[in-house]
Amino acid sequence: MPQDPGLPTVKISSRGADRVKSGHVWVYRSDIVSAEGVAPGAMVAVIDHRGKQLGTALYSSSSQIAIRMIAHEPVKDFPAVLRQRIADAIAYRERFVHNTDAYRVIFSEADLLPGLIVDRYNDILSVQVLTQAMDPALTRDTIISELAGRLHPASIFERVDPRVRDLEALPSRASELLQGEQTVTTFTMNGIQFGYDAVEGQKTGAFLDQRENYFASAHYAKGEALDVFCYQGGFALHLATRCSQVTGVDSSRPALEAAERNAALNSQKLGGKEKEIEWIEANAFDLLKDYSSADRRYDTIVLDPPAFAKSKRELDAALRGYKELNLRALKMLRSGGLLVTCSCSYHVSQSNFLEMLASAALDAHRTLRLIEVRGQAKDHPVLLNVPETAYLKCVIASVSS
Repeated sequence: MPQDPGLPTVKISSRGADRVKSGHVWVYRSDIVSAEGVAPGAMVAVIDHRGKQLGTALYSSSSQIAIRMIAHEPVKDFPAVLRQRIADAIAYRERFVHNTDAYRVIFSEADLLPGLIVDRYNDILSVQVLTQAMDPALTRDTIISELAGRLHPASIFERVDPRVRDLEALPSRASELLQGEQTVTTFTMNGIQFGYDAVEGQKTGAFLDQRENYFASAHYAKGEALDVFCYQGGFALHLATRCSQVTGVDSSRPALEAAERNAALNSQKLGGKEKEIEWIEANAFDLLKDYSSADRRYDTIVLDPPAFAKSKRELDAALRGYKELNLRALKMLRSGGLLVTCSCSYHVSQSNFLEMLASAALDAHRTLRLIEVRGQAKDHPVLLNVPETAYLKCVIASVSS
């Protein structure tokens, strides 16, 4: 493969080259042998320590992920690559995403567009730029024009993560409308309506990766249900279509207020006042401890906490946290009850999570039968050779004494 003489060159170590050859798209800074004169965010030709061409990548002068591969061959026209991959990402969702007008349109590396996240909420697109290479004006203009031309949103809003921009040594920006004037809409998942405000909420505004797990959990749910870490009511509202009583718990008052508004949007579907959901503002660990001590019992319990392990060194502490939550929930479930338990921590592997759950079941003297072991929704695709793209675990299990 001839090197493109117009691109700067980055040489990587044999370890880095082996990583690329295995199909991974990241090379860490510790494996950069030379990158002299390479500008932040530049598109580069990648060679191994012997000078063999490995492909084309996007370079970061600041991140510990120094290069992100985008092709095994030379790339001459990056805007053309951007346009084609945006088109491919949209076509993938058209094929595999159903029964919703809210989904992830572009999932960074998983769509071969590293550093770019785009979510659709009905007629609003929410965009996040996470790397130096996706931040230049020409790149931004290409992304926005392609999204607008293909999806025709009322508005495109950029959600800025200041911490990420700081890590990438990018100038500070405010979250803002990039196109249009609308920042509020209503979207639908599995027949349940949710309000969306582009300015508020976490990440790009909602947790779309759980959409298929919401539906699956509701299929098995019954009786009295408790949704812990309920955020804006994703699981709780789905459970309410099947359960006689639902309680949602979160420590965030604004999230619970949004959940209550979402419940009002679905009052007719949920059966009116006789199906009102109880929303409780509380620390989940404290509430489960108190409810367990008070011998409270439920038929369905959902645990959907935030990421407990944001780095490998936090793994042991995270597993202890997950075990405490699951142990208390298992003790509170009636025989024949349903446990839905989740982890969005990439550093907690599926095997780690299942081992933790097995240990919690032993300590709680309960028997667990696995009904489904699930991951993120199909609009958050997983690259087989890039394990970091698989992060969400959702276990649905039947509990008996």
